[in-house]
Amino acid sequence: MIIKSRAPVRIDFAGAWTDVDIFSKGARGVVVNATIDKYVHGQLEVYDTIAASVDKQEGIRVTYWCDLPSGSGLGTSAALNVCWLSLVHAQTNPDIEQRLKLAELAYRLEDLLGILGGKQDQYAAAVGGFCHMTFSDEVAIRQINVASSTIELLQERLILCYTGKSRLSSTIHEDVWNAFRRGDRSTVAALYSLRDCAEHMATALESGRIEEFGELISESWVNQKALARSVTNEQIEELFSVAHQGGAAHGKACGAGGGGCLLFYASPGRKENVAEALERAGARVIPFEFELNGLQVTRTE
Repeated sequence: MIIKSRAPVRIDFAGAWTDVDIFSKGARGVVVNATIDKYVHGQLEVYDTIAASVDKQEGIRVTYWCDLPSGSGLGTSAALNVCWLSLVHAQTNPDIEQRLKLAELAYRLEDLLGILGGKQDQYAAAVGGFCHMTFSDEVAIRQINVASSTIELLQERLILCYTGKSRLSSTIHEDVWNAFRRGDRSTVAALYSLRDCAEHMATALESGRIEEFGELISESWVNQKALARSVTNEQIEELFSVAHQGGAAHGKACGAGGGGCLLFYASPGRKENVAEALERAGARVIPFEFELNGLQVTRTE
């Protein structure tokens, strides 16, 4: 028997950080993200072997691999946990309720291990597509109805690149949440602004207002950088400068920032220019398309 699973990673457009319990339990977090055709893959194989000492032995082999490097800021670690749990549960073609349960289990596993982070990555990997997520005592997921024409326009304008440096998000999380607990005005205000950006982002996507979408990307980045100094660094700022000179109108770091992947929104007809400029500067451009399916599990005997 072979069970195969794959869980997509996500690009967070707005609201990242507000999905962490420290904020969301009291203020309600909101995130808008979308999954892309880059996956964590898993396979569980149950096999029989014939040995000299016994008539028959059973074995289990579990393997994993990812289309992207770890520390990319795209939720690969959470997608891996969703993938692993789906293999354990061995439920093929899981329905939405089963996917949501796997996402919550994946989050609880990380929480049990003392990993400080939010919930958007696990739920995105499980559900897939363009999602508007709200976080408080409970998690509510609404898939955003984005027109196919809008998705095409977004893919004509968006560039995803890897800085070449993974980042340890737990360190950045400590910086941000220590500042939040101290009541740092800049950090607190930025979190509420990130939440507002996400609400506006969902409306912009549903309405096909892609220029407003781009502006909200930039607004999110301004607020993201206001959370803590470790969200950005010299290399990231240099890549932003290069991208803007090449024709990028807007951009933000993915996930916690500090490294990993960056997302840029190019001016009309300038996507290739931006991509070439980033690669000359040492970044790795990652071609992608949006995917709408989320977690997939198959089983063969």
